[in-house]
Amino acid sequence: MDTADFDYELPEAAIASTGVEPRDSARLLVDTSGGLNDAHVSDLPHLLQPGDLLVVNDTRVLPARVRFTRQTGGAAEVLLLSRIEDGWWEALVRPSAKLPPGTVVEVGAGASAFGFEFGADLGEGRRIVCPLVGGHPAAGQTLLDALERVGEMPLPPYLGDAHLDDPDRYQTVFAKRPASAAAPTAGLHLTDELIDRLRDAGIRIVSVELVVGLGTFRPMTGDHVEEHVMHHESYRVPRSTWEAVEEQRRRGGRVVAVGTTVVRALESAASSGELSGSTGLFIRRPYEWRVVDALLTNFHLPRSTLLVMIDAFVGDRWRDIYSTALERGYRFLSFGDAMLLRRTEAGVRA
Repeated sequence: MDTADFDYELPEAAIASTGVEPRDSARLLVDTSGGLNDAHVSDLPHLLQPGDLLVVNDTRVLPARVRFTRQTGGAAEVLLLSRIEDGWWEALVRPSAKLPPGTVVEVGAGASAFGFEFGADLGEGRRIVCPLVGGHPAAGQTLLDALERVGEMPLPPYLGDAHLDDPDRYQTVFAKRPASAAAPTAGLHLTDELIDRLRDAGIRIVSVELVVGLGTFRPMTGDHVEEHVMHHESYRVPRSTWEAVEEQRRRGGRVVAVGTTVVRALESAASSGELSGSTGLFIRRPYEWRVVDALLTNFHLPRSTLLVMIDAFVGDRWRDIYSTALERGYRFLSFGDAMLLRRTEAGVRA
């Protein structure tokens, strides 16, 4: 498949820069056998079926973007992506070439000053870095406390240097372990009140964890989709969640994923047989779906791996879905509106 096949014109005016309030007032384009219907996320209890299993990603976003000034006076930043071992992390660094291996920088001063030691260059702006507090490798609560002091929420690159007045707006209401470099954005639409209404409607809600990193938002740069190599991301499917999934499959019930990160976690567990680990799964046609039957997700960037996943889920219909959303004034990308998609056979065959 050509990467160009996953291009579409996305007007700047269609890109949402902030989320709506309340969260579940976001618009929802509902994919039905009879066509595309307009609704709101708050309508989910009526749109899903009693007995559906709704799966969310409960990862929490780290304030993992740290800006600082180099000794030369130039601006720089580090975005922590994933912990490797012994206090070292993989990170995106800008400008990477100006910070050679062995460089140590400090953000602030004093015994609790935060900083980084820069290690190997992994290419494409990726580096191995060691976060430091008071000159020593930082981990656990010490690192979390430091990031709360000096870090920022790592908003999507297309928003430029935007800041959030309320950092919690980039967290889901069910977020738990701080680990991710980006939010599982479909989950941002859910509220505590909506979750209660879904449960009252007979919909069971369970969670997985996929640590959102470069694999989710790294763009495709080659001419062909098959050339793209997915960056690995950590995932964990609790035993209780997997037992609920297996029960659904036995009785023919639906599994509804809230976001593409949930899709990757569930389908990775099904294909590997492992409930936790590191996944580089790239879902593209032809793909044999094992778990997910319906998907609540936002509208994605052109030429992205997420759009390729949508193509595997609904087939060529994605073009009609996206063009209809643009015609009807839906808001796109991380803070935008959502769609509720049904998996079709057209999304299985090449």
